Parts: sequence; structure tokens; C-alpha cells
Amino acid sequence: MTLSIDLFWSFRSPYSYLAMPKAKRLVAEYDVVINARPVYPLAVRDPTFFKRTNPKFARYVVLDSTRVAAHEGIPFRFPQPDPIAQNMQTLEIAPEQPRIRRLMRLAAAAQLRGCSFAFIDEVSRVLWQGKVDNWDTGDHIAEATKRAGLTYAECATEISADPEKFDGVIAANEHAHANSGHWGVPTFVFNDEAFFGQDRTELLIWRLQQHGLQTRA
Repeated sequence: MTLSIDLFWSFRSPYSYLAMPKAKRLVAEYDVVINARPVYPLAVRDPTFFKRTNPKFARYVVLDSTRVAAHEGIPFRFPQPDPIAQNMQTLEIAPEQPRIRRLMRLAAAAQLRGCSFAFIDEVSRVLWQGKVDNWDTGDHIAEATKRAGLTYAECATEISADPEKFDGVIAANEHAHANSGHWGVPTFVFNDEAFFGQDRTELLIWRLQQHGLQTRA
């Protein structure tokens, strides 16, 4: 029996990106499906977060995510530009967020088509691998959408015609994430049990094996 996992994931989170190689190996090696359910970055979900958090937090994330990438041999650079609009001096979050809103609505369109895992994989590599500057211009996202098995123009037309439909998908993801037992990303959820962090896949596999996880032929 194929087992099913929800993955709550953010385009701005370095750890979400760093989780993808392990998540892809999990799907390749075992009879399991991962339902990618992207959520807005924490800074957008809670604009006061960075002002309430110790300033060492952001510096540590940069240090730690960079060394995790180096240790695991994953190409890595923080996106240029940042997926969200934030003044990193004052930590103010801009009221308008066109870059992340575009990505999130496209991700919702992919989710409705059953392609969200492929979509976040393709787009996250454009953002985080360090090969693309100005990822938000030109056809970078359109080409990533195509590689995920979708037609960018078709998705964009549907989103423009009914943006509330796709915002509803995102809101449902965030509601489920809030009820999952953890607020961070990436969070894997199996049978209502949350596994937070890119380094929890081995523990997740252990739990899945207790429920009959099978290797693929």
C-alpha cells in the first residue's frame, strides 16, 4: 500500500530547499507519495516574527544552512532577489509581496494538478542553486514550470481569472500546517505526526516502516 506524506514547505526557507534531495530519494526508493503543500514564509505569515526573535537567529540560519549545503554537496546560494520584500536593516515586511505571491499562486495551481512536488523542486533549484540572477525576470519561472509538467501561460491565465481560488488552496495549506504540531518548515506530516526539519527523514522512514513501508521494485 502506498503511504502518503504531507510536506509543508516554503520558497524562502533554505532548509526547505535543502530537504529536497532527501525527499526525492525517499520517493524514488520507497512506495510513498509526498503531497507538497507550500505555505507563505514565516515572515509573511507573521510580520512581527523577526522583530521578536533574537537577532542571532538570522545570522545562525545563514551560517548553518551554508555549511549543511557544503557538507551534503548541494549547490547553494541565497536567492537573488529575496522571494519576499523585507528591509533587512529595519526588518520591516513590505505590505505588498508580488514575488512570493506569484510563486505561491503558481504552486497552488500545481497542487491542484497533482504536480506540486515537481514544481517546488524545479523552482527551488532556480532560486537556490546559485546559477540564476534575477530569477523573477525573464522566463526562468516559466521554464521551471514547464519542467514540472505544467504550462505556465495556462496557469497564469487561470490565476488571473480567479486568484481567490488559488489563495484558498494556500490558506487551506496554512490551516493544516498550523494544526500539524509544528509551525516551521520543512515539516513532514504522516498520520498526524509532524517531523520538522530537513534532517528528520531517517526518523520519518523509521516511522513509515512501522506502517508497512515498502521499497520500490
